[in-house]
Amino acid sequence: MLAFTTLMIVLSACTPRGVMVVVPPETAEGPISTVFVGTTRGLEGSGVFGGQRAEEMRFARYDVAIPPQRNVGEIKYPAPRRPNVSTDFVTTDQRIYSAETDFRRDLNQALSANGREAIIFVHGFNNTFTEGLYRIAQLRHDLEVPGVALHYSWPSAAEPLGYVYDRDSVVFARTGLEELIRETIAAGATRVTLVAHSMGSFLSMEALRDIALKDGRIMPQLRGVVLISPDIDVEVFRMQAKDIGTLPQPFLIFGSDRDRVLRLSALITGQQGRLGSLDSVEQLSELEVTYLDVGAFSQGSGHFVPGTSPALIRLLGRIGDVDQAFGNDAAGRAGLLPGVILTARSATRIILTPVAEITGDALN
Repeated sequence: MLAFTTLMIVLSACTPRGVMVVVPPETAEGPISTVFVGTTRGLEGSGVFGGQRAEEMRFARYDVAIPPQRNVGEIKYPAPRRPNVSTDFVTTDQRIYSAETDFRRDLNQALSANGREAIIFVHGFNNTFTEGLYRIAQLRHDLEVPGVALHYSWPSAAEPLGYVYDRDSVVFARTGLEELIRETIAAGATRVTLVAHSMGSFLSMEALRDIALKDGRIMPQLRGVVLISPDIDVEVFRMQAKDIGTLPQPFLIFGSDRDRVLRLSALITGQQGRLGSLDSVEQLSELEVTYLDVGAFSQGSGHFVPGTSPALIRLLGRIGDVDQAFGNDAAGRAGLLPGVILTARSATRIILTPVAEITGDALN
């Protein structure tokens, strides 16, 4: 138990925890990424939400400056009193809405200016509010994601030993994510993509299940789901997918058998079959999903490779090709992305492999 506790602390303590620093807009450098937020966290003051659970859903909007001096995939958090706007992520504006109607009005305006497309990001285990917020700002910028960015921030303890608290919080927060999806569509979104990381993937599947069972009118607006390193038992995922019925397409799963955090999750839960660390898609064979194996790009804990690997981020600039290519027959899948294609009936596994064109000097 001592060795396990030590490993958990080491995995989570490699970098300082994310804190938010607000600077005047005129002092910031680099492009601004606006993120709309729905959260079931308790407000701690100064526009920052903590790890306490709140039954009332709150809405907010943040402008995040992406610093010009950084590597692709990198997020550097500022010192509280000495931010460096050239290298650190900082916030230039924030608004906590007192009324849902105000949030919906501003979101509608943003959607009108961005093709009515929205992407909702759901963070994973052991995340502060700021870490989740800045991560979607970084992903939107680095991957050049179109549309309006939204973040669902559920009450994580943001502690390496808070796994059980976070698992309970996921159940607590399901209705909140469903509400944010409904608010986004009510504000005028006609295409909604749901992107979830780690434990947030379980939360997202539960919210999708509830929506599918309650109101089929919402599901057609969901035009894609991306699960990154999903911390879900495979059998549970299969049952969730069965209850949902027809899965939104494309439905992409990023996984790796080198994911050290999912190994710990399997140890904690006693369930070895985690969706984000499969070595075969046979268990998903009847589901319309695409499993992208990113183990070859894995570094460190290997738990958020699509967001932190510069080579993979550049490769994923072509991810839009997936939807088009997979609408064709299997013969059209060869060469889709650098990697090996394996198919088990409906499910497809793509083993992504670094190639010279997207690594080394070719990236500069």
